[in-house]
Amino acid sequence: MTKQEMLQLKMTATRVRMGIIEATHGGKSGHPGGSLSAADVLTYLYFKEMQIDPQNPQDPDRDRFVLSKGHAAPGLYSVLAERGFFPVADLPTLRRSGSYLQGHPNMNTVPGVDMSTGSLGQGVSAGMALAAKMKNPDINVYTLLGDGEIEEGECWEAFMFANHYKLDNLCIMIDVNGLQIDGPTAKVMNSEPLDQKMDAFGFNTIICNGNSLADLEQAFILFDRSHGSGKPTCFLLHTTKGLGVSFMENAVDWHGKAPNDAEYDKAMAELRASYEVMEKEAERING
Repeated sequence: MTKQEMLQLKMTATRVRMGIIEATHGGKSGHPGGSLSAADVLTYLYFKEMQIDPQNPQDPDRDRFVLSKGHAAPGLYSVLAERGFFPVADLPTLRRSGSYLQGHPNMNTVPGVDMSTGSLGQGVSAGMALAAKMKNPDINVYTLLGDGEIEEGECWEAFMFANHYKLDNLCIMIDVNGLQIDGPTAKVMNSEPLDQKMDAFGFNTIICNGNSLADLEQAFILFDRSHGSGKPTCFLLHTTKGLGVSFMENAVDWHGKAPNDAEYDKAMAELRASYEVMEKEAERING
């Protein structure tokens, strides 16, 4: 990517973060922390990597994304809205009675959602990549898990499945932000060394900074080059939970609560300030 393209993606990721805050504040509930940590990879997927069309969300030959850590729905909804699947103005209806934007993704009600998820481990276990490989080898399947989620044994069954069926069209991404609802993952249930474990399960394992769009670009290039290898790919995305909002960063209590009015104002002020800096940089680059 050019410097200008990278900056535009960073600006989009910041708008996605704004949408997360709008959604959780509007719904007075939700999971901002893990949504914010995943905002960069979601932005890269939907604006750079995936073959999708918001005007034709049911295209049978589209790439698929599965949010296995379904509680991070505010992040998925925000990027879908930014990409044009539905209005950004609908984000504050999150979790409200009658809203189609419920607390976990529902493929029957939300345009652009490819799999209903919420029960941890079941998203990555859907078998979608095998079906895609049998139908059209050009279809890629991407799935995002949390580092707390992989405490579920079902995840490891899915990893064995991916290796056994040589699903080189599958990119599993683990958001390694180090925190889950009960505290640090290292204390609740330490899953390290994840790189050695994923290697042992037959994956093409790539470690990167999941909040760096430049690192993500290189990781996805490696995934795209792995087609035909017979090996599924796993990104270990080292991220900061709550990134972009100072008082949410690395704070476990922001795993699953919404900002009140004062916290909303502070969060949005920080994000807008960051966005304005990027806007000025974009003007400088464009001359």
